[in-house]
Amino acid sequence: MALPRVSMVQFLQQKGYLTPEQLEEAIKVQQQTKESDLGRVLVSLRMVGEREILQAKAQEMGIAFVDLDRITIDSSAINVVPERIAKAHSVIPVKKDGQTLWLAMANDKNIMALDDVKMASGCRVVPVLAVPGAIEDAIRKTYGGSATNGEAPSSPANPSPATQSVDLRADIRTAIATAGVNQREEDLGEKDAEQMAEQAPIIKLANALIQQAIADRASDIHVEPQQRAVRVRYRLDGVLMEAMTVPRNLMAPLISRLKIMADMNIAERRVPQDGRIEVRHAGKEFDLRVSSIPTPWGEKIVMRILDKSSVMIGLNKLGFTAENEAKIEELVSQPQGLFLCTGPTGSGKTTTLYSCLNLLNTIGVNIITAEDPIEYQLAGVAQVGMNRKAGLTFATALRAFLRQDPDIMMVGEMRDLETAEIAIESSLTGHMVLSTIHTNDAPSTTLRMIDMGVEPYLIAATLTGVLAQRLGRRVDPDHKEAYEVPAIDLRRFGMNLENPDEMITLYRGVPHEDNRMTGYRGRTGFHELMVMNSEIAELVVRRAPVADVRAAAKANGMHELREDGLLKVLAGQTDPQEVMRVVFTAGFA
Repeated sequence: MALPRVSMVQFLQQKGYLTPEQLEEAIKVQQQTKESDLGRVLVSLRMVGEREILQAKAQEMGIAFVDLDRITIDSSAINVVPERIAKAHSVIPVKKDGQTLWLAMANDKNIMALDDVKMASGCRVVPVLAVPGAIEDAIRKTYGGSATNGEAPSSPANPSPATQSVDLRADIRTAIATAGVNQREEDLGEKDAEQMAEQAPIIKLANALIQQAIADRASDIHVEPQQRAVRVRYRLDGVLMEAMTVPRNLMAPLISRLKIMADMNIAERRVPQDGRIEVRHAGKEFDLRVSSIPTPWGEKIVMRILDKSSVMIGLNKLGFTAENEAKIEELVSQPQGLFLCTGPTGSGKTTTLYSCLNLLNTIGVNIITAEDPIEYQLAGVAQVGMNRKAGLTFATALRAFLRQDPDIMMVGEMRDLETAEIAIESSLTGHMVLSTIHTNDAPSTTLRMIDMGVEPYLIAATLTGVLAQRLGRRVDPDHKEAYEVPAIDLRRFGMNLENPDEMITLYRGVPHEDNRMTGYRGRTGFHELMVMNSEIAELVVRRAPVADVRAAAKANGMHELREDGLLKVLAGQTDPQEVMRVVFTAGFA
């Protein structure tokens, strides 16, 4: 029987955990930061503890809250849930009564956890809320072993990544084979698809597709209906690779299952939709941003995988040379100015800016960001998500920021004159502003801003630096071989040719199962950092051609993208073909 429901705020006030004055202050902060979860605001302001918030949320949702430090966990419950599943999802079964299993978890919306426990135990699973730290402690005490940092030692219960990958692919094949039994129709009806979406083989297939992508370090999952089958592709190190083919008759239930997991409308198939899935894998939290679009053969689903821990990456992990890293730290640490990061979609601009914010994020500064959407949560930073339907745009957000006593502001993208003018005005009045803009290289950014309508003298007065970047695949450091090329072959990368016939030693990846037979593993950045000086500022004011600005920037120490790529090639981090693929464009050599 469901518990009587009481709103979170009402419960907290009834228990004396929250005063009206505290509630009013928290609501103001919530409105300023656009944080959807009032509970998180209360915890961040240290008005209410995490345990009390979970108790209140449980009451609001009509489910139970358990204090794992005060109860005895039922051994029969532990026996039906494998250790690997408990650790993978950070959940623990606490009681079993017949075919009903009570599962303690910090997030009752974790559908993948509920699905896995349901299939492993064969029971009806009832979620109950518990404090995350208490869950981790209970897992260690109950199952034994170590769950430090969410990782467990490699064993049959906790396989290595390679073994896990094999196991997941076997799960996928089994799910496809099982789900396909007795299904002869080419396409299922809507009602049949919804019913099949709740069946164990389809649930296992959807979960395994996602877990396999995360295990393979993919950044995106593409589920693409075609005339005779459903193609599944993963984007690995920036390149789409085919992962598997799913029979056409499983398309409808698989798409329905993914939409259910993303809390999307499965009955609506004619318009694009967006959703979100929260996943835990190998002790780490992942966010999946899900998008669907209608195509002639069915709905195409694309899931962007966001690793919540990757936002903590420092500048020293992004492939910068020591010289560029020092210059960027100096530029963004100035009390005022405008620093721009430019490049195509997927070139790592957001990660670079987040890394800069992590560098600047101290107790003594007020940092506010305007993002569309907010990709990662940064502790101590007021992040505002854009909502065009409600009239909240980058420009209106920046105006509001100026009344929030900011020291540093970040705007997700400088895409129009109004946003650019307010950003420049902010930097002129004593604020450091970070943003992104779409141009092909650093020097052409000034021309792009002039084309937007910004006065050249304002650009010269505020712009401190522009970073252009690309992401290229790294040669697998564990599986690579040396080879030699004449120096003249590297001329197009800006190689100084003292002796064109000199043989240069380079490295290329060796195809191996660890790198999916590509020879590459991971990515590194190619960067072009233009630091403003008086000469460049004068050229901007005179509306000089981009070629003149580029020449002045190079005289001031800027390495072009191709030259930075050459440094990575000579260091054995990547190969010439990869630099050519991501840096060179027609007419540029």
